[in-house]
Formats: sequence, structure tokens, C-alpha cells
Amino acid sequence: MLRTHTCGELRIDHVGRQVTLCGWVQRQRDKGGVVWVDLRDRYGITQLIFEEGVTEASLIEKAKSIGREYVIKATGEVVERYAKNDNMPTGDIEISVSALAFLNGSQIPPFTIEDETDGGETLRMKYRYLDIRRKPIREKLELRHLMMQKVREYLNSEQFIEVETPYLIKSTPEGARDFVVPSRMNKNEFYALPQSPQTFKQLLMVGGIDRYFQIVKCFRDEDLRADRQPEFTQIDCEMSFVEQEDILQTFERMTKFLYKEIKGIDLEVFQRISYDEAMRKYGSDKPDLRFGMAFVELNEEVQGRGFMVFDSAELVVGINAEGCAGYTRKQLDVLTDFVKKPQIRAKGLVYVKCNADGTFKSSVDKFFGQDALKGWAEKFGAKPGDLLLILAGETNQTRKALSELRLEIGSRLGLRDEHKIAAVWVLDFPLLEWDEETERYHAMHHPFTSPKPEDIEKLKSAPGAVRANAYDMVINGVEAGGGSIRIHDRELQAEMFDILGFSREEAEAQFGFLMNAFEYGAPPHGGIAFGFDRLCAIMAGEQNIRDFIAFPKNNSGRDVMINSPAKISEEQLNELGIKRVELNGL
Repeated sequence: MLRTHTCGELRIDHVGRQVTLCGWVQRQRDKGGVVWVDLRDRYGITQLIFEEGVTEASLIEKAKSIGREYVIKATGEVVERYAKNDNMPTGDIEISVSALAFLNGSQIPPFTIEDETDGGETLRMKYRYLDIRRKPIREKLELRHLMMQKVREYLNSEQFIEVETPYLIKSTPEGARDFVVPSRMNKNEFYALPQSPQTFKQLLMVGGIDRYFQIVKCFRDEDLRADRQPEFTQIDCEMSFVEQEDILQTFERMTKFLYKEIKGIDLEVFQRISYDEAMRKYGSDKPDLRFGMAFVELNEEVQGRGFMVFDSAELVVGINAEGCAGYTRKQLDVLTDFVKKPQIRAKGLVYVKCNADGTFKSSVDKFFGQDALKGWAEKFGAKPGDLLLILAGETNQTRKALSELRLEIGSRLGLRDEHKIAAVWVLDFPLLEWDEETERYHAMHHPFTSPKPEDIEKLKSAPGAVRANAYDMVINGVEAGGGSIRIHDRELQAEMFDILGFSREEAEAQFGFLMNAFEYGAPPHGGIAFGFDRLCAIMAGEQNIRDFIAFPKNNSGRDVMINSPAKISEEQLNELGIKRVELNGL
């Protein structure tokens, strides 16, 4: 090794030792007779000192020529610092340098490589290899590494076998868009990159691998945002001879294990809520339960009173923002503008202030008197000082808009505390959802999800009322993972394909291999997949998953560092039997 120690391990007990350190120059400070250099590696920062009368003059001159991010090797004696730095683990010591070697120079970096940087996100993504040198990014990658180790440790203790499944598979019509890969040897035919190893893990269950897992790359060609990437990592799991409760218990234990091992946090028992209840009380299938503010429906109390906004609405519903009756008109206007945003699409906001003297002030005083407003307050369980915020309109859209308002108010009141953990299982999702555009049912999860046993008889008579034997784990309002008990009977799977609009020929062409496998003793089975990048971000209390991925893509799905995707040569296209199409003269 070129070094004897790292830049993060030396302490006062090492004083008097001869050591050699290697790393990058964080900064250099030239004070004439003394030059200090902060040397950084993955493990920390150690100060080097070059001092007149102690260090050779030639070394001092060499130290003065050092630039930021130079890669150097320094040998010297560990000495006690005169001015200690309590903010650094190595702040009690420094290295009195006796030998210095330049291992490589560096251009001036495009942004400061420090905890607080002056580089914007686009610039840092272009120079991602420099961004990784910064402690905040490095710590996120270290968290990801530790998470991987602990996931494997837990699943190994539970008798799971890690099995790799193919990346070059067959495109399927359900779910998000596939990334497709042309085959050179099979002209005009294409592979697809997997959105999930779903069918392969089910086949492993047929093969007798009764507990499978894989930390696997998956690919979806869909619109991106802070918690999505075109390629992402899943903790993918499947189990045989289980019911829903077995899977919930197994992966609730895994999540508790991860929080305890990595964060030192003992999670309480996970809450459970049905999909219908989550939508009715919070307007979301991934409710943030760190705070209350559950929805209160007011249709019976407010309709038929001559206020057309309420009278014409499918749903009138609101929340109680406790202690917010003192909001000014300006603050209420800001909330009104918030719910009118294009992505939220509410038409307006009605408020009721519960005054300290027991009276009420509302934006609909013209239509509703004090007795009516008092009745509303009683239904909300409101007390003096509280603020009722009410929306009205089409049921699903109004619930969605109020959900966004609830989260906004929760953030404003400091109720979405990143140090507080609220984990919940959301259960009993609808199996199917109707698509008005295509005029057919689509699987809410995927076409291999089993109906609840007691709902199977409704498949023919009322398919929209059938509940899925499915479950999502939600942590602090973010979906961490989801799964289901699978269909393992060929006839039931064929019926499911019929409902989804597949002809028998289409079902056979797409999924015949799975249907055939079900003819050979498929066991009852089910599974779950966690978004690993997202789980890392949740664990760290952050929203954006990009910093937990070494080399992420931007919102356009581009890697701006290597400039990908990119065009390929005519020779490559010809080999693949693909003709380049010119668009708009380009």
C-alpha cells in the first residue's frame, strides 16, 4: 500500500508515529512561514503542516505550489495541534511533513468539493465523479452499501436463496413502457429489459425454490421525477406455501431489522389500513400517518342550502388545521392559490375560523349562519383556535386535491418530522381499474395478482368490485414496497386474462410459458418488491433518490456525464437491420 493510514483514523494516541497518507487536497493555506494543507480521502480529512525551521525549505516551496484536488502522498510525524479543531475527528493532531510526492495534478474543479457546494444539480451530475468525493454523497452511497449487506443478512437468516434472473426478456403489453433491445442474430426481433422479474420468480416457485430473493436492476421507460429513474434497483422476493399474513410478518420484521441495525431505531407495530379507508380518510393510497388531520365529509350538513359550489358537488370534504385560526387573509390566499395549481386542480377553497370567543368566521357566511358553522366544527372535533379547510367537487379529484393540501399544511406546521417514522400496510386494493379511454379493465398491480378468495365469484358478475390479495408498505407517506399473493391456477389466470381483454391467442403468445408451468404443480405463492433506491432515501429522511445512486439520470432520462442516450453508427444499424428515419430534416 502507498499509505500506512487513512485520513480519518489518526488521533492523539498516534502522536510521535511516522505515517504516510494519500489523498486529494481539500485546500491549502499559505501563511508565509507556515503552509497548511487539508488532505482528504474517503475516510476523512487530516491537516498537514509545513513549517519554517522544521520542514525543509524545498518541501515548503513544493507545498506552496499545490492546487485544489491534487493527488498527493505525504510522509511525516504525527504531532499535537496547537490550535485544535473540535469539529474534526482528527482535529487534535496534524502531520509534520518530511516527504511529499505529487501523484497527479488537477485542473481547478468546476465547483467546490465540500459539504456545502456552489455547484447546481446539473453541473454536479455532469461531473458526478467529482461530486462523489463530497462527504454528503459518499455517505449516501455508504448507506446504500450497508443496506445491501443488511438485507442479504436478514434474508439469508430467513432461508431465502439469491437467484439471478435474465435481463434480456420478452416485451409484455401490461405495465409501463419497456426498453427494447434489437437482436442482431434474430433480425426484426427484440428483447425487452425487465420492468420486474415477476414471471421468472413465479417460475422459480414452480421449480421448488420456495424462498427467493434478488437485489436486481429493473427498467421502465416512463416519465421521471425525484423518486423515479429509468433504471432502478429492487429487493425482489417471493415465497411458496404462504398466505398474505406470512408475507406481511416476514417483511415487517425485515424493515424493523434494517431500521434497528442501520439507524438504531426500534419501530413500533405497523399500522394496517384498507385501501378504501385510506382513500376516504386521507385521499391517498400512501397516506402519511405521522400526523392526523383525517378527512371529514360534510355532504349531509351543507347540501341543499343554496350554495351551488356545495350543492352541485359529488363530495364536500375538509380537514381541521389545528391552531391555525390566526391565519391572515394573505396566508389563506396562498393556500387557495396552492389548491388551484394545475397539478392539483381544485376550483377554490372554503375556510372556517373557529374563534377564541366561540364564534365562527367563514368565507361562506352569506350562505351559512353561526349554528350551521358550529355543527361543522362539532363534526370536525374542532376547538377554538382551529381552522377548517374545505373542498368540493368530483369525488376522486377532490380527495386527491385535499390530500395535497393536507400534506402542505402538515409541512407548514412541522408535522412531517423526518425523525418520526410511521409505517403502515395498505391492504385490499381493487383488483381492476376501468380505463375510459380503452374501455376495458386494467390490472391495478399486474395481471398475476390473485383476487381475495371471498371475491373470486364476483369476477364475472362485478369485476370492478373485486378486491386484490395485495398489499403495499408505506413509510412516511412514501410507498416503500408492494406485492401480492399470486394466481397459481391456470384456469383462474386464463379468466383474468379474459377480463383484461386478452384473446386466448394473445394470452398464449405472451404468457403461454407461465400458463404451461401452472400445469405442473404450481404451489400457492406470493411476494413483494421494495424500491431499494427509494428505501435508502426513506431511511435517510430524504425525497430525492438520485444521490443514493452512483451515476443517476436526469429528469429527461439522460446521463449528462457520458452523454447518453446517443446515436449509433450506420454500420451498427445495418447489422441490426434497422433503418434510420429522418425527422424534420434532422
